Amino acid sequence: MNAGGIELAMRKRYDKEFKAKVALEALKGEKTLQELALTYSVHPNMIAL
Repeated sequence: MNAGGIELAMRKRYDKEFKAKVALEALKGEKTLQELALTYSVHPNMIAL
């Protein structure tokens, strides 16, 4: 917590392997973006094509 009493969230960073796995699944088209987002706990905008 900083001096103003506001707690800042840390930005989540994803490694190359995770990004590649999600991207390949998205390109396969077997699941919707919403399904992939739920599976990998990310926002659908993070994996939008």
